[in-house]
Amino acid sequence: MIDHIALQVSDLEKSWRFYDSALTALGYKRFMEAPQENEQGVLIFGWGDSLETDFWISEGVCNKPPLHIAFRAENREQVDAFYRAALAAGGKDNGEPGLRSQYHENYYGAFVLDHDGHNMEAVCHAPK
Repeated sequence: MIDHIALQVSDLEKSWRFYDSALTALGYKRFMEAPQENEQGVLIFGWGDSLETDFWISEGVCNKPPLHIAFRAENREQVDAFYRAALAAGGKDNGEPGLRSQYHENYYGAFVLDHDGHNMEAVCHAPK
């Protein structure tokens, strides 16, 4: 199992505002802000949906090729809220909320590109 994911972004301020907005819609909270005096020497932000911080960003050379990361949503309303919040925070549409029956009959997801072109998804697997 994956414990956490870290990615580098080209503009830390734009990115933390984007992720703060989009992930809050999924129940994530920004739990950590590691000062530049860490082993990487850069400011790092971390989010999680419990007491665990499982998604991190730091400024640097952004990952290439862009990544696809899917965040689990508890319900379809959270998927919709993620999509709206991510677009409002400067993300670009990469697939509006809806059923993706090619994956399975209850796969409800939305896709947004962040400022570096990473494909961020919110997905709910539960029936309506």
